[in-house]
Amino acid sequence: MTKRAGFVFRRDSLALTIAQGLIGEGLHDYSSGLFLAAPRRTGKSTFLREDLVPRCVEQGWLPVYVDLWADRDKDPAELIRGAVAAALAPFEKGIRKLAKSAGVEKLNFLRTLSWDFSTPQLPADATLTQALELLHRAAQKMIVLIIDEAQHALTSPAGINAMFALKAARDELNQGQDRGIGGLRLVLTGSNRDKLAHLVLNKNQPFYGSSITSFPLLGKDFTRAYTAHLNSHLAQTNQFSAADIDAAFDLVGRRPEMLRTIIGDVALELGEAENLGDLLRNSAELLRAGVWEEFESAYNALTLPQRAVLEVMADRAHDNQPFAPFADVTVLAVGKALETLGSDVVPGTQTIQAAIDSLRDKELVWKSSRGAYALEDKAFGDWIRQRRDTRRTA
Repeated sequence: MTKRAGFVFRRDSLALTIAQGLIGEGLHDYSSGLFLAAPRRTGKSTFLREDLVPRCVEQGWLPVYVDLWADRDKDPAELIRGAVAAALAPFEKGIRKLAKSAGVEKLNFLRTLSWDFSTPQLPADATLTQALELLHRAAQKMIVLIIDEAQHALTSPAGINAMFALKAARDELNQGQDRGIGGLRLVLTGSNRDKLAHLVLNKNQPFYGSSITSFPLLGKDFTRAYTAHLNSHLAQTNQFSAADIDAAFDLVGRRPEMLRTIIGDVALELGEAENLGDLLRNSAELLRAGVWEEFESAYNALTLPQRAVLEVMADRAHDNQPFAPFADVTVLAVGKALETLGSDVVPGTQTIQAAIDSLRDKELVWKSSRGAYALEDKAFGDWIRQRRDTRRTA
């Protein structure tokens, strides 16, 4: 069982499908950008690093990966600029020659050659568009900029400006490019669909008009492969069932890390196990119950107006609709939720604002720098809806 960490599951088919979409081939056209949403810890970041990045390299493209949660103390804009600067560093010799040659008027910020390539930092007066154009010229390859947890860019004005700069760079670099040959492609991912959607929701957002694509969760092909891996280290008389593994995986929201935790718990009892399926199910249910207990504890500590606001936000998230806190329809919905909760409070905008401020302090609600709101953890919203529906049918 100690060799479990060596298990690797490749999603080559998904990586190929996305790669084809990035150049406008196949069933999907992601040439103007791909916005992938998936819950946390469902394997999204692992896929980006271990499957999509290698596929881009195989295609002859230059992938640039940055995780905006890698250092949450840094402004997201700085992380993006740093990733582009790091990608430029290997091309230092060619860049210095390029900067001295004719026909690079748009790259005048390099004329002084004062840039220190040893640090992952762009010159202060260099724009992202200039830097990406320089990278494209130096690499002579299509650039695929992959930004993980891209919704974090919305938490700062500089981050939002960086998103607008990337759109400008995309439009500039793709202009006149033959499909599949050059330019810039953007892959932006998020662990919260509602937050990521704020990049595309209205005309004031940088990628207005784009759509959010759900990242495919790991399926039965994963659990079959993982079961075979586990069983290769077990006695023939003590084998896991792929169906039992998949059922446990489903209970914990198709999260590989949580499945490994379950397997670790079950491994302690393998010597006497007569029914591994029961052990898996019980362990998965205990793990899920622990998460639900955290939700229950957080919910019980809230006032009725705060609960009502969360219920309305959960409903809006479920319907893929934005939460407009002071719209008449929202005030009415919060009032109805309060009535259902047994409160005689008639909410107004001040009540809703106070509830939102408190929920933000408790890190249950997220706010962008432009005043958009979303649940911090969509799973909490799903739990709220399930709790409410269970009580209605009880």
